[in-house]
Amino acid sequence: MAINNFIPAIWSRSLLENLRNNLVYGQPGVINNDYEGEIAGAGSSVKIHNIGAVTVSDYTKNSDLSAPETLNDGEVILNIDRARSFNMQIDDIDQAQQVPKIMDGAMREAAYALANDLDSYLASIYTQGTAGTGLGTTGTPIVPTSTTAYEYLADAYTLLDEANAPSQGRVAIVPPWFHGLLRKDQRFVSFGTQDNRSTLTNGLIGEAAGFTVLVSNNVFNTAGAKYRIMCTHPGAWTLAMQIQKVEAYRPPLRFADAVKGLNVYGAKVIRPTNLIYMTASKS
Repeated sequence: MAINNFIPAIWSRSLLENLRNNLVYGQPGVINNDYEGEIAGAGSSVKIHNIGAVTVSDYTKNSDLSAPETLNDGEVILNIDRARSFNMQIDDIDQAQQVPKIMDGAMREAAYALANDLDSYLASIYTQGTAGTGLGTTGTPIVPTSTTAYEYLADAYTLLDEANAPSQGRVAIVPPWFHGLLRKDQRFVSFGTQDNRSTLTNGLIGEAAGFTVLVSNNVFNTAGAKYRIMCTHPGAWTLAMQIQKVEAYRPPLRFADAVKGLNVYGAKVIRPTNLIYMTASKS
């Protein structure tokens, strides 16, 4: 990539598209992006308004309705408080020896790095959700087996039912070892056909106990190998992200082309009872 061919809008769009293609936690269908168009940069905040429940009452023919009730409203602040960057260069000599030029590949690598960083952050905000009753604690994690892994997901599904979470679009994000246990359970491996499971969802491995199950190496875990497995739906949490800048430049003390980029974002669980997590250990 010659620096005079660099068009910021095109490269920013390319970076964002590649970033999204590598996300598991942050992809559409797992988390919502309803407020993404309202962010302006790091340090910004978005006000998310919600309305309280509406009372339903009997209606009597030819009778006046009761006075209209005053609805309670609430406000949640989504802070755009994360700013992550990259800065890389390609020496002119290296460029001359590369056909095709390697900057495109480098930008894909940058997008993957940003996606991995973002997913790790999203996995860590499980604390804003609700610990699933009977699904382990930090002191006493559950220890799933090839028989009980599926059943623990079914228990999480029930907890979401009890929290009045929408039944459509529920997802569970599990680590590879948990996926390995599911693969030994006929209830999981007999789900549909390979064609039925073929979608564009990143990390998709099938369905179990009513969840679309995705696998990720970024499932949050502590030093004691206690993994926090999220079971939720997109309406429970939100992500607002923006590639703030992608700039090409010539480092003053190098014969090289360089590119730096800045991604700003914020995420929040807006319906804590609709994001259930289990605390699980391999043994």
